[in-house]
Amino acid sequence: MTLDELLERLDIGESQDVEFKQADGGFPRSAWESVSAFANTAGGYLVLGIRERDGRFEPVGVSNPSAQLKVFWDGHNNPQRLSTPVCSDADVTVHELGERRLVVITVPPASRTQRPVFIGGNPLTGTYKRNFEGDYRCTEAEVRRMLRDASDEPQDGRILAHFGLDDLDADTLKAFRQRFRSREPDHPFLALDDHGLLTQLGGWRRDRVSGEEGLTLTGLLMFGRERSLLDALPRYHLDYQEKHSGDPDERWQFRLTLDGRWQPNLFNFYYRVYGRLVEGLNVPFKLDSESVRVGETHVHQALREALVNTLAHADHEAPQGIVVTKRPDAFVFRNAGRLRVPIERLYEGGISDPRNPSLQKMFQMLGLGEKSGSGFPKILRAWREQHWLIPLVSEALDLEITTLTLPFASLIPEEVERELREVVGDAYTQLPELDRIILLLAHRFGEISNADVQPYCREHPRDIGTHLKSLVDHDWLSRSGQARGTRYRLPGRLETGQLFLEAEPPPENSEQNSAGSEQKEPSSEQYTELIAIAASVREKGRAGKDLVRNTIVRLCAGRFLSLRTLAELLNREPDSVRNHYITPMLREGLIRARFPEHPNHPQQAYRTIDKSGV
Repeated sequence: MTLDELLERLDIGESQDVEFKQADGGFPRSAWESVSAFANTAGGYLVLGIRERDGRFEPVGVSNPSAQLKVFWDGHNNPQRLSTPVCSDADVTVHELGERRLVVITVPPASRTQRPVFIGGNPLTGTYKRNFEGDYRCTEAEVRRMLRDASDEPQDGRILAHFGLDDLDADTLKAFRQRFRSREPDHPFLALDDHGLLTQLGGWRRDRVSGEEGLTLTGLLMFGRERSLLDALPRYHLDYQEKHSGDPDERWQFRLTLDGRWQPNLFNFYYRVYGRLVEGLNVPFKLDSESVRVGETHVHQALREALVNTLAHADHEAPQGIVVTKRPDAFVFRNAGRLRVPIERLYEGGISDPRNPSLQKMFQMLGLGEKSGSGFPKILRAWREQHWLIPLVSEALDLEITTLTLPFASLIPEEVERELREVVGDAYTQLPELDRIILLLAHRFGEISNADVQPYCREHPRDIGTHLKSLVDHDWLSRSGQARGTRYRLPGRLETGQLFLEAEPPPENSEQNSAGSEQKEPSSEQYTELIAIAASVREKGRAGKDLVRNTIVRLCAGRFLSLRTLAELLNREPDSVRNHYITPMLREGLIRARFPEHPNHPQQAYRTIDKSGV
């Protein structure tokens, strides 16, 4: 961070990737929480010598930088203070501002083998993650998820105590053998019984150290019965949805999920879903060297690869499940677990770090899935051949979710270009190529960040930021959030589809209260009213807590609003709204939750408690 960049950030304040500390009494002990939080999330800057006064930050300097840096390096290299070193000498800079000196410590994101980065010697109590402008202690479940990912032991190799062959579906095993035989009729594994076949595939294992033997997580995931899957993984969830219309009032036209009508293991899910994914796929066919029509195109292969990757690389022990959606404009694949390789290396290909290698092997025995990191480049190749928008991989670091979006839209369709010309006007023909790409991505994905643009161009992220700022200055893009959390949309296309409200919660046993139910969208008049109420907070970079609290009370008066809706209206990060406002206001009885007994309910929303207690 240069001095000019630092001075600009003072006007913005603390954010997802910047933490200011006054440090007038020596190196702050609370700074170690920020180091842990930055390392476990996406990295950030710890700035010493900044004082907060009346909601604004001002530089006051550090009296003795060398002494404070010695304290930092001593603690940084002490495993009792910080579990693993994450910074290098190049990550520390001392800036001079007149007679004042400011210290900037750049904390890089930790690799998966380093996480969790914790303080105080105990990962369960000393692990932190970054939450907009603050640090919060990770839950035990979050820490254990990091520990699973950090281990070199495959996640799917875990032996399940008290589970056996009776927990597997015989029909699924039989179908696997048949498909395996059709591809490899002379393979020696086919001569083995079920126990022997599972052992060779990694579905049954004996621990050579402890002597423990039994069914592995791989075997259960691939061949298990529904009840057994849920006994081992209470939050196990598979969901395939087809949405044929862009109308937000319509739900899915077809859905496959756990409903007791089929055995929802990964093998069955793949073969039930893949055929529907490629059904009606409108891509040109090709001829082979003998002028015979090829049965499938690279697009078919890409969809197969995307589906297998989603199933084989997910963290199946995490609370978030797998969701695959077929939309009129894109395929969307979502699974629990962060990427195990950096996004830029994923786009380059050549590196594979499977979370569940035995699952991957089982799919490969059926001719599904690629080795050595070649799968994603094949997806990119197929989409480039069709001149479609490049697939977008994104991570929700707070939820530990990875999403792959495969849009099958021409790079700039005529109707899209016509809409962009309406936004930009006569200047459209003079726009640089990067500006057109940014506008196109904003049109296609609805909301983008600087990181989302990077795979589509060769420009440096700083240059992309300059172009984004220019488009905002010309009112051709609207901006929300701050720093790395900044998102961009075309003007007038604020995500009203994400703003849900309801006058009253449905009865506990009503169909509308099911996990798959959707709340109502506000009318344009209601939406305008909400935006007007939130304007006093929304249009300020920083706002007093009392103002934000009073605004939330007004927004939720007589209606239930979701956390994401409130964050959208207030132009704040969802976690910041939850931690700084929703949680304390619930505790104080100012608002009530729609599902008080289920705080993590997918349709959770909040409403102001009026004077009568309703």
